[in-house]
Amino acid sequence: MPTGKRPALDDATRGRVLFGGDYNPEQWPEETWHEDVRLMKQARVTSVTLGVFSWSKLEPRPGERNFGWLDRLMDLMHGNGIGVVLATPTASPPPWMGHLHPDTLPRDADGRTEWWGGRQHFSHSSATYRRCAAAVTEDLAARYGGHPALTMWHINNEYCTYDWGDEAAARFRHWLRNRYGTLDALNEAWGTAFWSQGYGDWAEVLPPRRAHYLKNPTQVLDFKRFTSDMLLECYTAERDIVRRHTPHLPVTTNFMPLWAGQDAWRWAEEEDVVSVDLYPDPRDPLAAQHGALVQDMTRSQARGPWMLMEQAAGAVNWRAVNHPKPRGLNRLWSLQAVARGADAVCCFQWRQSRQGAEKFHSGMVGHAGEQGRTYQEVRQLGADLRRIGPHVAGTHLTAEVAVLHDWHSWWAGDQEARPSREVAYPDVLAAWHRALWQAHLATDFAHPEHDLSGYRMVVVPQLYLLTDTAVDNLLAYVRGGGTLVCGFLTGIADRDDRVRPGGMDARLRELFGIRTLHEWWPLEAGETVECEGGLRGTLWSEELEPDGTADTTTRYRGGELDGLPAVLRKGRAWYVSTLPEPEALRALLTRAADGAGVRPVLDGLPDGVEAVRRGGLLFLLNHGREPVTVDVAGTHRDLLTDTTVTGRVTLGRYGAAVLAP
Repeated sequence: MPTGKRPALDDATRGRVLFGGDYNPEQWPEETWHEDVRLMKQARVTSVTLGVFSWSKLEPRPGERNFGWLDRLMDLMHGNGIGVVLATPTASPPPWMGHLHPDTLPRDADGRTEWWGGRQHFSHSSATYRRCAAAVTEDLAARYGGHPALTMWHINNEYCTYDWGDEAAARFRHWLRNRYGTLDALNEAWGTAFWSQGYGDWAEVLPPRRAHYLKNPTQVLDFKRFTSDMLLECYTAERDIVRRHTPHLPVTTNFMPLWAGQDAWRWAEEEDVVSVDLYPDPRDPLAAQHGALVQDMTRSQARGPWMLMEQAAGAVNWRAVNHPKPRGLNRLWSLQAVARGADAVCCFQWRQSRQGAEKFHSGMVGHAGEQGRTYQEVRQLGADLRRIGPHVAGTHLTAEVAVLHDWHSWWAGDQEARPSREVAYPDVLAAWHRALWQAHLATDFAHPEHDLSGYRMVVVPQLYLLTDTAVDNLLAYVRGGGTLVCGFLTGIADRDDRVRPGGMDARLRELFGIRTLHEWWPLEAGETVECEGGLRGTLWSEELEPDGTADTTTRYRGGELDGLPAVLRKGRAWYVSTLPEPEALRALLTRAADGAGVRPVLDGLPDGVEAVRRGGLLFLLNHGREPVTVDVAGTHRDLLTDTTVTGRVTLGRYGAAVLAP
């Protein structure tokens, strides 16, 4: 490996799309392992993740190591041509740790201890936890770093813990010292002149624990930043251990989709492989769009191919009602992930558990066993991925539209005391992405400080908090000829959640042609506001006074805002002061995209059909339950069926085609 080159997903895929899932054989007698291997080979499984929750099995007592069972499993996988993504087991410490070291247990904002008996019961700030986690990781890496089955490392699992305890408080103060340097700077950033909150000693500073009334919003914002950073420290500590033993192998940890607890832009920079867990609800009519959003975001974080670490082959177990996936849906959603950049498609888990908290969470081999529909569909999916893998692995998807997203803005905007609790940032983000998805416009995600010059159009659904650097970046993008479409409640606050003079950054007001933002007019749940051209707004509206330099493309009709601008356009910069209903938002973004020279992936698609170009391949995905016919100019080879198609393709219920020229 050349000096300085980090390993990547293609070092594990080797020209394939990896297929498999979490394998927890410690739940089963060893005679079952050989049966598992037989079924894996039939399903063309190429990769399993071992050891995710095995700490008590690997270290049954402090300092004791029990590796014999894992030795046999690693050898068994290698002997059958199945690669291993080996996990560090640190997401679920064994009971002895909490019993002997109560300092390793996290505390909630009310001071209550989270005990063992579940999972993720560790304090990210605990020196004892970090020491024990490093020790078991060191021994794992030393023992298996040279094993031929090992293809990748998976650190911990779904980092998601918070801790308001005393050790976390000490680390929070240390983090704040590094961020602000002095108490005067902290007091200024937190606005502690309000409500007599001024701090005169670092020892007075605490995490935002239970308060009598509203908490300081910037203190809460910084605590969220701190928590993401502490979890990242835990990840990088274990990553550095395994990297020292195996510098040639990639390292990952799995994100939860659009989860509020991690700044995934920053985390992705520390990963060799970006991976995510994705569990759309089969009964949700917007599930396919949710999947596309998560896939686009993960691909953008990875800047290329990524790994679907977990999905369900059937039903999950945590919703109020857990519906199975209808026949064909697991295959369809798996191919959607590949279309949007996944080079690994994996499930949780291989064999459905008979005991424990997730025994009703489906597996690739369900309780029905080998003859069950779920496993039979898994076999088909394995065959599909085997066929298309050599043609798609390592290729990229090109998008001309970027959606801007930032965790810090989400954290800041999600404060207790805000103009409307009906406005939920993830919902606004999803609405804008859905409009682009339904318009068949290929879309990346980007951070507001990223280089945006490669995109013809950039959309900002909502970025309440924008740094000065981000604002300057947006202005430079428009000056460089890019088209910017911006939603409401954007550019309101600076990096410390201090409201900008005028209620919106002055540079943005000038960019959009707004003289004065007089008032925000949030709407009640279910309330709408009428606008010209049949547009109906939801959630939000604003009392804007234009400065005469912008065109008012749409005005409010009726009510307090009658005649005032709802949508402004100044050159290539658009400002949308409400959330248009879905069809209207799609029409607006389609109009802006057309003006920017952005074309759909394919014209004239039937409702419910998704088209994605990845590399030289065209993926056609029917998210409907009825067959459809899609017109496709020219002659292609459908890699899934190995047949030639000319002019049109018929897709059955939840059907798919992968067309090569």
